[in-house]
Amino acid sequence: MANTMKAARWYAAKDIRVESATIPEAKAGQVKIAVQFAGICGSDLHEYVHGPQLIPVDQPYPLNGHQGVTTLGHEFSGVVEAVGEGVHHLKVGDRVVVEPLFKNFDSPFIPNGEYNLSEPLGFIGLSSNGGFASYVVVEDYMVHKIPDTMSFEKGALVEPAAVAVYAVLQSGLKIGETVLVSGAGPIGLLCVQAALAAGATTVIVTDIADKRLEKAKAIGATHIINAKEDGIPQKVKAITGLGVDVFLDCAGVQASYTNGIESVRNGGTAVLVALFGKPVSTNALDQVLREITIKGIIAYRNIFPQVIALIDSGRMPVEKLVTSKIGLDDIVVKGFEALVNDPTEVKILVDIQKG
Repeated sequence: MANTMKAARWYAAKDIRVESATIPEAKAGQVKIAVQFAGICGSDLHEYVHGPQLIPVDQPYPLNGHQGVTTLGHEFSGVVEAVGEGVHHLKVGDRVVVEPLFKNFDSPFIPNGEYNLSEPLGFIGLSSNGGFASYVVVEDYMVHKIPDTMSFEKGALVEPAAVAVYAVLQSGLKIGETVLVSGAGPIGLLCVQAALAAGATTVIVTDIADKRLEKAKAIGATHIINAKEDGIPQKVKAITGLGVDVFLDCAGVQASYTNGIESVRNGGTAVLVALFGKPVSTNALDQVLREITIKGIIAYRNIFPQVIALIDSGRMPVEKLVTSKIGLDDIVVKGFEALVNDPTEVKILVDIQKG
């Protein structure tokens, strides 16, 4: 039994099993981490409800050969348990978080620093076994140390917070500007915090769930609008005058896209953060005549140290998003099912050491 551990493993949609798995060992250039806290992400939820999406089932992930049954979890903190040959910047006992993006070092996007654009796109916990387990092995370039002042709970929120900070950076948001965020899930709420940290004065949030809008207000949104209401662009313009400088789409549906872009001022910017489930139609002429910039983003790059500092300094109080802490044994019922069925749940953390 000494070489097995508990893990939450994805077999198919609606089939995640908490079972015993072999403890992985770090090879050259890898790091073995004893996981402390792990967050459940929207993409984990998509894999649970109607996967596989990013999990390689039909053919292996080219960078590591991983295929099929997968331990989920890519938002996690932990302690370095062992380092493989050639790893010198980390030692056993270091408190760390993981930036779960795989890098394809043959890609032309690696030397120029745009590693989130290297292909094939892959993540720990989707393209390899992840953090919903006692131990995980990751590549050494993914690991970032966290300060002793930062709790492991906050550490587990660095990865989703990085998505939000990167979205706000890519939007070009300047101090004193106005922002509309559609979708008050974890990423949308983190975008509110990131926009406020960047100096936004007006942050408007839309969502169809009143409970989530209440949460948005509690973490600092200046205005909330239920997305089921009519005339959202008019309401946004009533608040801002010309429309918002920046629109962050964290909902990723036709209604959020259309309303959001109509809410942007002439010359403004829309950033598509959500993983859109299906194509949307777009009024291209309007975007031409009003000089609207529309920008897609995937994940983040070159930003984890800054995000760790934003959280550690209190500038982004990410712990306010945590609505439940559960044990690994309860991850299906109190984790995945709760997130599917209960709009009051925002971020659920799994306390891996609790079992």
